[in-house]
Amino acid sequence: MTHARTAMIFAAGRGERMRPLTDTCPKPMLEAGGKPLIVWQIERLAAAGYRRIVINHAWLGDRIEAALGDGERYGVRLLYSAERDALETAGGIAQALPLLERAGAPCVFLAVAGDVFSDFDFARLDEPAAALAARDEPGMHLVMVPNPAFHPRGDFALGADGVLSADGAVRYTFGSIGLYDTRMFRDIEPGTKCALTPYYKAAIAARRATGELFEGRWENVGTVAQLAALDAELRR
Repeated sequence: MTHARTAMIFAAGRGERMRPLTDTCPKPMLEAGGKPLIVWQIERLAAAGYRRIVINHAWLGDRIEAALGDGERYGVRLLYSAERDALETAGGIAQALPLLERAGAPCVFLAVAGDVFSDFDFARLDEPAAALAARDEPGMHLVMVPNPAFHPRGDFALGADGVLSADGAVRYTFGSIGLYDTRMFRDIEPGTKCALTPYYKAAIAARRATGELFEGRWENVGTVAQLAALDAELRR
């Protein structure tokens, strides 16, 4: 199995905390620094050599497609996985498997949230992606960040050996940037709502989840105030 150098951007959420802005605009299309949040992600992925990017969408998804097109202007090929109702993260991946995999062959892909702003270099994941692709059993590799104020207890502990665990004295927050093996999601019927949390827990329990700590610029743009602050900073 290979690292497909294919990415998926999660863009199906309704963005309730961003209302009323998201009543008429999909959350990933909200602008900061004169550019939609999702475009910052696309450009960073392109800079790291990712040329195929799958975007799932539900709420106002037609506006995402109309605005971004086929991706040619960004030097990538954009593929869209439309969901009538948002299927949550694992359900969205299962629905998009025919686009993520080539000719049905399993692969390791990169997934990022459309509403995260970061200067993380996605090329850093080439080595862990190759390691995941070489495994007999499917696993995942998650980028962890220092705990933000809104999530002080973190999500998982990161051992010195790079293996994630559910318990530990020093815990970090999952930064919504991760590598996944498509074989993990083949048990989900396409069109089924399904969260990713059970898959994190299962992989961690089986010691098939690795991680790395990123201490650079990262923020989850979750509220109108956060978006306004980021916009003002980028425009400066």
